[in-house]
Amino acid sequence: MPNTPFDFSAAMRRLCEDVCLRIPEFQHIRMDAVGVTYAQARRRVPHGLQAKLTPMRFAGGVLTERRRGRTWTVQRIFTGEQELLYLLTFYLPRFLDHSPQEKLVTTLHELYHISPQFNGDIRRFEGRCFAHTGSQANYDAHMAELAKQYLKGRPSKSIVGFLASSFDDLATRHGGVVGLKVPIPKLIAVDERSSA
Repeated sequence: MPNTPFDFSAAMRRLCEDVCLRIPEFQHIRMDAVGVTYAQARRRVPHGLQAKLTPMRFAGGVLTERRRGRTWTVQRIFTGEQELLYLLTFYLPRFLDHSPQEKLVTTLHELYHISPQFNGDIRRFEGRCFAHTGSQANYDAHMAELAKQYLKGRPSKSIVGFLASSFDDLATRHGGVVGLKVPIPKLIAVDERSSA
């Protein structure tokens, strides 16, 4: 008889909360305002998008932005009374089919995109490549160092143990893999006449 399905979103949330508790670079993050979700990878291949962070605000944390002569806002998402400022989405099964180290580095990579002001915007670096500094390779090397730092603190196996399993391992052991699925929010044109 299969066990309770593995709750991927709950496991990833516990991992992210532990990272934010232990590593100074992430201590500005309030995970109660971050939705941890999954999306179906279109093809089961090792390359391609593994995860992404969706900010729920524009530059500087503002709710609206002018583009091509129109004012836009982002569709807002709440869990109870808590508004989500970010969506952290992992692409399954692809994300779970990588090594434990790659999974951890990918998770830190996305968390590090969260603005130090925790205002719904991303962390912005100087220059044209404002999301990853001038070099994504350097950005990823920094995330690998932070992953080492995290693991040196000997996090509980109950938190990080699932990273050693593939999607198929978890599905077989638990009778399935479930999680929170949230469509990527849409940009909404603001009707300026109704707000005047």
